[in-house]
Amino acid sequence: MTIESAIDTHLQCPRSLSRRVADDYQPPFPMFVARAGRDLTQVVMAYLGVQCTEEHRDEALQTLRHLVGSFAGADAPAEYDVTHHTDAQGYDNYIAVGYWRDPAVYERYAAGTEAWWASDDRLSGDVGVFREIVRPRADQFETLYAFTEDFPGVGAVMDGVSGEILEHGYWGSMRDRVPLSQTSRMSAEGALAASGEGRVVVRAHDNLTLIRSGQDWADAGPEERELYLGEIEPVLRAGMDFLRDHGAEVGCYSNRYVRYCDLDGNPIDKSYDIGHWRSMDLLERWSESHPTHLRIFTTFFRVVASLEKLRLYHEVSVFDAHDQYYEYVNCHAATGLLRDAVAPTEG
Repeated sequence: MTIESAIDTHLQCPRSLSRRVADDYQPPFPMFVARAGRDLTQVVMAYLGVQCTEEHRDEALQTLRHLVGSFAGADAPAEYDVTHHTDAQGYDNYIAVGYWRDPAVYERYAAGTEAWWASDDRLSGDVGVFREIVRPRADQFETLYAFTEDFPGVGAVMDGVSGEILEHGYWGSMRDRVPLSQTSRMSAEGALAASGEGRVVVRAHDNLTLIRSGQDWADAGPEERELYLGEIEPVLRAGMDFLRDHGAEVGCYSNRYVRYCDLDGNPIDKSYDIGHWRSMDLLERWSESHPTHLRIFTTFFRVVASLEKLRLYHEVSVFDAHDQYYEYVNCHAATGLLRDAVAPTEG
């Protein structure tokens, strides 16, 4: 079978930066990426969250249902999912994540919801809300799947699937799948800057990196479910908990290990990690050298050949500063990017 590049032909260009492997490299097992036509030039990923303490869970779920209810009509996202997680401060967080393949459609959607977000009612309730909106161009994100259909996340707004790809199974392959890596190191400069009280907006820097790394065991049989829950998931959780609690030490601004749920908060057998990193360099450094990730990586390699129904994937994006918007209303000070944002100095 012919092995193809993860970078689609219309996004390829003469390289000024080389790949991490030789041209005769052969990947150890099949993996695939999502494909889209030339008309997809930029996508929008909107993470819309609700935060509460346990006693205000009912109000939080009502707010979550409102957010998901806004995902309707002609300007609705082409794909969305709903998750829950408990953060390091003990707060429940529900997030509705929408994906749009056309930023103009998202802008019409956002205009219809702006009054709700801007209302002073968001400041006076017993729950917090937040929105993290990012817009990677087609050359600023990559995908990777161990399966070839029914893609979650950004893959669901794309058009199809590749054949078996070359760039996986080695350190640095994530970067090599991002089309921009052909000519840019995607380095980060600057810092996170926060402004406002109660309603806090965080201004981000170029090339902040977002990873969504997912697991779906809903259709797994008893043996594969036992393999995942008994061997893979505990190692994965340990790594995600490290990044949640100690991420600042390694360049991770925010890490959420989330579980799909329904609109009543009941869990579904799918999960993913949402990690915001200062740069791809720092994400790579942790991946290649930290014991918590090395255990995840070696466990995956040991079992990957036996996987049948367990679906594993990830997507990684970088962004220009002006294509990011982070707003936290009535949220605690360690929510999302707030932890590492600083108030701009006056002068």
